[in-house]
Amino acid sequence: MGAVVTGTTSAVVTAQLRGNRRDVVGSLFAAGLLGALLLSLLILVVLLWEVFRTGWPVLADRGVGFLTAGPSSVPASAGIGAALAGSLAMMVIVALVAFPFGIGAAVYLEEYARDTRVTRFVATNVRNLAGVPSIVYGILGLVLFVEVLNRVIDIHDTGSLLSGGLTLAVLVLPIVIITTSEALRAVPRSLREAAFGVGATRWEVIRHHVLPAAAPGILTGTVLSLARAFGETAPLLLVGAVNGFFATGDAGVIERLLRSPYSALPVQILAWTTVPNEAFKALAAAAILVMMAILLVVNGVAIWLRNRYERTW
Repeated sequence: MGAVVTGTTSAVVTAQLRGNRRDVVGSLFAAGLLGALLLSLLILVVLLWEVFRTGWPVLADRGVGFLTAGPSSVPASAGIGAALAGSLAMMVIVALVAFPFGIGAAVYLEEYARDTRVTRFVATNVRNLAGVPSIVYGILGLVLFVEVLNRVIDIHDTGSLLSGGLTLAVLVLPIVIITTSEALRAVPRSLREAAFGVGATRWEVIRHHVLPAAAPGILTGTVLSLARAFGETAPLLLVGAVNGFFATGDAGVIERLLRSPYSALPVQILAWTTVPNEAFKALAAAAILVMMAILLVVNGVAIWLRNRYERTW
C-alpha cells in the first residue's frame, strides 16, 4: 500500500510541475529512438536471413565434411577445417597468456597497490586500451611479435601461429583486467575484514575468500574475452594469417607453432567473400553460421556461469 501511495504522489507532483503541457519534443525524441531501434533490428534480421538462406544449403549438403575439409580452389571440396583448427589453437594461446597475466594484474591493482597517482594512471590507461581499435593491436603484433620472433627464433615468415595468438592475447588483456577488477571490487569489504580479524594473511584472504567470491564475474569476463578474440580479423591480417594451416607436412608441434602458415576462421570468411564466384560466397555464409553458432555457445556458457555461481551480498 505504501508503494502505491508513493507512486501516486510522485505522479501527482510530476503532473503539477508540468501543468497541462504535453511534452511534444520528448515524445518525438522517444519515437525517434524507437524508430532507430526498430530499423536496426530490421537490418539485423535481413542480414541474418540472407546469411542463413545462402549458407544453410551448404551445411545441409556437406555436413561434417565442410567442418573438416581444408582450403581448396574447388568450391565443392573447400572447407573450414584448417581455419577452425587455427582459430582454436590461437584461443589456447590466448587463454594461456591473457588470463594469468590479466587476472594477476587485476588482483595486484585491487588488492595490493595503493591508491596513488601512478596506480590511477595505470588503471586509466588500461581502460583506454580496451577501446583501442583492433587494427592498432595488429600493427603492434607485426612490429613486436613478428619482428622479434623473426630475429630471435628465425621464423622466415611474415607471421606465425604464435605471433597471431600473442597479438590476440594482448588485444583482450585490458578487457580481462577490467572485468576481473570489477568482479573483485564487487566483493564486500566486510568479507576481507572478517578474514583479517581471524588472523589470515593478505594472500590467504585473497586466495581463500576474495577470489572464490569473485570467480563468477571473472569467469564470465574471461569467457566473453575469448569470444571477442575468436571473432577478430584485422589483427590477424597484419600478422600473417593466410589460407593454410600446418602446411609443413610431418613437422613437429614446435615447427608448426613457429614456422607453419596458419589461418583463422574470420580470415577464411574474408578470403571467400572477395572471390567473384558465387559458390565461394555460399561457403562464406556457411562459415559465418558456424562462427555464430560457436559464439552463441560461448556466450551461453558465460551466461550460465554467471547465473549458476552469482552471489547477492
